[in-house]
Parts: sequence; C-alpha cells; structure tokens
Amino acid sequence: MLNLFNFLKKEKVWDFQGGIHPPEMKTQSNGTPLSELPLPHRFIIPLKQHIGHEGEICVAPGDKVLRGQPLTFGTGRMLPVHAPTSGVIETIGQHMTAHPSGLSELCIFLTPDGDDRWMPLDPLSDYRQHPRADIVQRIHDAGIAGLGGAGFPTATKLKGGLRGVKTLIINAAECEPYITADDRLMQDYAAEVLEGSRILSWVLQAEQVMIGIEDNKPEAIAALKQALGSERDLQIRVIPTKYPSGGAKQLTRILTGLEVPHGGRSTDIGVLMQNVGTAWAVKRAIVNGEPITERVVTLTGEAITQPRNVWSRLGTPISHLLHQVGFTPAPRQMVIMGGPLMGFTLPSLDVPVVKITNCILAPSAREMGNNDEEQSCIRCSACADACPAKLLPQQLYWYSQGGDHDKARAHHIDDCIECGACAYVCPSNIPLVQYYRQEKAELRAIDLEAKRTLEAKARFEARQARLEREKLAREARHEEAKQRVARTDTNELAAAKARVKARQAAGTDEATVEAQREARHAQARLRQAEAQAETQPVTRQTSDPRKAAVEAAIARAKAKKAAQVESADAPQAATGSTAEAASDVAAETDPRKAAVQAAIARAKAKKAAQVESADAAQAATGSTAEAASDVAAETDPRKAAVEAAIARAKAKKAAQVESADAAQAATDSTAEAASDVAAETDPRKAAVQAAIARAKAKKAAQVESADAPQAATGSTAEAASDVAAETDPRKAAVQAAIARAKAKKAAQAESEADAASRDAAALATAAHFSVEKAEQAQAQANNANAEPEQAPELIQPDDARKAAIAAAIARAKARKAQSSTTLED
Repeated sequence: MLNLFNFLKKEKVWDFQGGIHPPEMKTQSNGTPLSELPLPHRFIIPLKQHIGHEGEICVAPGDKVLRGQPLTFGTGRMLPVHAPTSGVIETIGQHMTAHPSGLSELCIFLTPDGDDRWMPLDPLSDYRQHPRADIVQRIHDAGIAGLGGAGFPTATKLKGGLRGVKTLIINAAECEPYITADDRLMQDYAAEVLEGSRILSWVLQAEQVMIGIEDNKPEAIAALKQALGSERDLQIRVIPTKYPSGGAKQLTRILTGLEVPHGGRSTDIGVLMQNVGTAWAVKRAIVNGEPITERVVTLTGEAITQPRNVWSRLGTPISHLLHQVGFTPAPRQMVIMGGPLMGFTLPSLDVPVVKITNCILAPSAREMGNNDEEQSCIRCSACADACPAKLLPQQLYWYSQGGDHDKARAHHIDDCIECGACAYVCPSNIPLVQYYRQEKAELRAIDLEAKRTLEAKARFEARQARLEREKLAREARHEEAKQRVARTDTNELAAAKARVKARQAAGTDEATVEAQREARHAQARLRQAEAQAETQPVTRQTSDPRKAAVEAAIARAKAKKAAQVESADAPQAATGSTAEAASDVAAETDPRKAAVQAAIARAKAKKAAQVESADAAQAATGSTAEAASDVAAETDPRKAAVEAAIARAKAKKAAQVESADAAQAATDSTAEAASDVAAETDPRKAAVQAAIARAKAKKAAQVESADAPQAATGSTAEAASDVAAETDPRKAAVQAAIARAKAKKAAQAESEADAASRDAAALATAAHFSVEKAEQAQAQANNANAEPEQAPELIQPDDARKAAIAAAIARAKARKAQSSTTLED
C-alpha cells in the first residue's frame, strides 16, 4: 500500500518520439573535483563568442587591463567580452577561432602579468530591491550567454520572456555521452546554481521553476536536494536517461507534456529554458558582481591521461588545456570540441576557449570506431525512427544533396536540432548532420539576400514615394502661383498699360515737339531771309530766301508726318500696351518668360533704330518731293509733268556742261602751261602766247558783260515766282526750299569765287610781270640777229619760265570759277 502511494505521489513525466541510448562514458571525468589550471602565457580573446554581432572595441594595444574589465561594449545581441586576467593588451588582429570552417575572426591578444587582479566589483546581494530592468542590464553587461552550447544572449532571452512566461526550466540533463561539466558544477556549486535559478525566476516572475536532470547523475541530484533543503520554490525533476533529452523542445515535452509548434519558440507556450551553467553565471554577476571570465570545461577521451573538469579562463588556447591533463596524441589524432554526437573537429589546437566551449574530447582510434566510407542510402528508415524532432531525415538528405531549397524548407529542416541521432543509427555511414548544416547555411544566405532585397525594395519605394510627394508639392506650388497670378489686382495691369503708354507717348511727343521746333526755326529763318531780301542788297544778305523757304517747307513736312505717325500709332499703342503689360505680368512670374521678353525688347529697339535711320533719309527726300507735289497739285498735271521733264533735262545738261568744262579747263591749263613753258624757251612762241592771253582776257570781259542782263532777267522771274508763292502757302514753301538750296549753293560758289578772285588777282599781277618779261624777251629776240653771242643769257632766265607757268595756271582757275558761277546762276 505504501509503494502505491509513493508511485501516485511521483510527478508525471512525458516521453518524446525517437531518441537513442549511446554508451555512457561520463565516468571518465565526473569523479574528479573541479580544479584550477595555471594561466597560459598569452590569451586569445575572440570578440564574437555568442549568437549575434561582435561588440565595439574599447581598448588599444599597450593598454593595461584588470580581470573583468570590459574589452568591448554593445547593446542588444552585441555582448561585451572581458579580460580573463590582468595584463597588457599585446595586439588586435585576426586569428583562427573554434568553428568548423576554420576561418579567422578578430581577436584581442592579452599578455598576463601574473597578478590576476580583479577590477573594482559592484556586488548586489539585495537584488529584489532593484528594478527588474536593472538586473537584466547587469546580466547583459556581464556578457552572459547560454553556456549549454547555443550561445544565445541571456539578457535578450529574458527580455523576450518578461511577459507570459509561467514555467522556468533549468536544463541539467546533459545528455551527451562524454560531457560532465554541468554534473560536476552541480556537485561542487549546487547552492550557487539554485540561487541563480531563483534570480531568473524573480526576473521572469515565473509561477514554477523545474530543474530537469537525468537519472544517471545521482551525485548531482543528491547535492541539489541537500542545497534545496526544505524549500519548495524550486522543483527537482529526475527524468529517464535518453539522448537527446537535453534538447530544449524535448525537455519541454518531457516535463510539461507541451509541444513547441513548428517555427515557434518555447515562449509561445509559456515556457523559458536556461542552462545550469547560465544560472551559476547569473548568480556570480548579480550577487558577486563578477562578469563571466571563466567556465567549466570537460577534458576527456582515452588520449588524455588525466581526464577531468577544470575551470578554464576564456581565451585560453586548447593546446594549453590538453598539455595540463597529459594529452598524448596518436597518429592522425582527432580533437573534438563538444560531444561526439553534436561536436565538431577542431582545425587547430591553437584555437581559444569561448563561452560555448563545454567539452574537449580527445578520443582514441578505438573510441572512434571504424572510419568506414559513406555508402548509398538503403531506405531503411532507421533515421526517421531515431529523429526526436519528428522529421524525415532521408527526404531532407535528398533535398539537401540536390539543392532543392524549397522542399527542404517545406519539410521543416529548420526544426532539426542537429543532435546526430540519425547519423548514429545510419547503416550506410552517411554524415547526415553535415548535409543538414550545409543546407541550413545556404538557406540562411538565401534569407539574408532576400532580406537585403526587401530592404532595397523598401528603400526604392520610399524614394519613389518621396519623389512623388515632392512632385505633387511642386505642382501644388505651381498651381498656387498660377492662382496668385490669376488673382492679381487689375490695377497692376492698368499700371503696366499706363507705363507702356507713357513710354510711347514720351517718345512720340519728343519727336513731334522736335519736328515742330525745327519747323518754327525754319519759318523764322525764312522770314529773316525775306526781310533781308526786301531791305538789304544781295551782298549783305546772310542767307538766301529761296533756301530758307525750302528748309521751312521740309520742316513743316516733317512735323506733319510726325503728327500722322502719332495718330496712327495711338490704336496700335493701346493694343501693344495691353500685350506688353500682360507680358510684363507673365515675365514677373516666370524668369524664362522674362528672359524672352528682354530679348524681344532688344530686337524691337534695334529694329526701331534701323527704321528711324531709314525714315530720316526718306524724310529728307520726301520733304522735297512733298513740297514739289504740293505745288504741282495746284497746277495742271500735264504742265507739272512738262516742268519736271524740263527740270530733269536742265539738270542733266548742266551736269554735262560742268563735266565738259572741267575737262576743257584741265586740258587748257595743261596746254597753256605747256605753251607757256615752250614760249619761255622760244621768244617767238612767247610773243604769240602773250597775244593769245590778251585776247582771252578780252573775251572773258565780254562774256561777263553779257551775263549781267540775263541775271537781271532771272531775278525778275524769281521775283514773279515769289509773288506767286505768296498767294499760295504750298508754293511759297516750295519756293522757300528752293531759295534756301540756291542760297546755300551760291554761298559756296561765292566763297570759291572769292578765293579764285584772290588767286586770279595774284596771278594777274604775276601775268603782268610775265607780259613785261615776255616783251623784254621779244625785244631781246629782235636784237638777236645783231648780237648772237649774247642771246643765250637773255632768252632763258629761270624767273621768266616760272612766271609764265603761274600765269597759265591762274588763267585756267579763273575760267573754271567763272564757268561754275555761270552754271549756278
């Protein structure tokens, strides 16, 4: 009856599918208490010893550090690492770490000084008096990660379970055949393990705490029960020995009977699990204030003469540990970090101990068995029967080997805990776990690339959205600007029109006023010329009345034309002012339109200047033509045509006569000069030339006397025309213009005549002397027959020749001036 009561009182445990029972090899190392080893001559401290990113370095080569001093810092999954002892930072560089790939990682090299001095510690015995968040932060600052082998940051795990966790499980199963680190830790430090479990339970506010331990550790079970005493806040649950009962999902199933869903976490069902070593490290960090600088490592295997568990400082080379326990390597010796089922072969013995290093196994050839080659799968399904995760290892093998990632993911390869049970039972010696690890790595790479692609897509879409927002904002601003322009006050448009009209009116008024001023001045000059013509003789008149009349007529024609242009430009100015005002308003809103308007304005100004210059030339010609047309309009058109033809004929004839006279004058002057020169050389020719000169002078006097009645007749005709012009204003204007032109031309002729008369007077004097010299020469010629030997001295004097040439030139200029005066009259 008592045995039945004890059976009913025993807590219920569940079982999981699959699993294996490998030979137990724990007795090699669990019988020896934990021991300390001498410090190595150099520590190699990797920056990354956990799942997550490495921290930021806060030391430099040459720095002196103390034990427990942080070497890196970080937040979240960036756990810091600490100096395992006091010493000097030697260098920082790459070094091979404990990883199956054998790749190098960034490490800090520390040379110990032998003092092993701690940094100042901050213990916290009354942790219940502090906020839970502060306790979690202390755990993070201590650099604590899962010491069972996963290496997940403990603080991050606690933060994720602060709400909704009802059950805390302390994993003390330690199901690997060779590993006894947790067993020995519980035997020697049971009280600290329980205290760390209580701290974790208080942080999580768990309803129950269960310590799961296999029944193959009787000494550890006894030590825990003794340390627990009569306390009932913690439950020690002994479970059957079965591999892999230490897996998180498997132990949860054994203790609670709950299944963690595919792709889920234990916190989804209200359960959180921590390792025995992690609980001990939490107690040291909170109660003692010590960061994690060491851990328990199992050194076992038949190649080690003194297998045991030791306290190993983090960063200690594996070769140093093996040397301290009598490692005797055999040919082709294999050294494994971890257990024989889940561990991996070390690429070198110079790799350091890290936070997840729980065992160093140096097996002999007998322990490893026959190294048979891999063979083809025989589809025996032994792997499926042994899988504790309810997977299909055979299918996963095919998909992993063939690279069929989608099907491998569909068959839940991520749920594989890599326990190695499938490979242990495989009769074909297929290393299934290696295939699964490779496939998982490839899937992680694919997921990382997909994540980066999604992030790039998100950035691109965000950029496109931003550009679209900016475009809409610009369009809104442009629309608002257009509305502002549309709402512009009409006074601005009117002001622009007024400015345009004012500019045009100013230009037109100035031209009109200038033309009127010129007309008034011309009219005044005309009246002055007429008054002088009536009262003063011709020689004392300052201007010709006819020229003044022509100038007055031209000025009046210009003024009339300016008035007509102003009246014609008024409607166009109104339209142009509106357009220009609109363009000014548009130009004010758009800089490009303003530039176009400026270019158009410059083109218009240039064109206006060209038109103005052309109009000025046309005005000079048109004024005379208009004056003539005004006179011709009052007479008979046929008479006007006849008069115009006669005028053109006279002008043409006068031009021909002038050109002929000029040529004749040039010929005569040359001939006379030549004849004079010849006359100087021949006395008889000189006498002939003198007679011809006297005859020409006499003829010129007769012509001048004949021109006098003709001038009187011309003046009478001009007077009659002036009388006729007084009766008709337009004729008077024409007559005045003609008078001014003739007066100007007469003044020029008069000045030339005065100059010619002065030259003629001088030349006449010279001719007189020349004639006298010629007579003397003739007299000397007559006496030549009587005195031939004296003739050469009197016939060829130098002064006589020069005088004859000057006289000939003077006579030619006098005739030319006389002919020009006659043609002008």
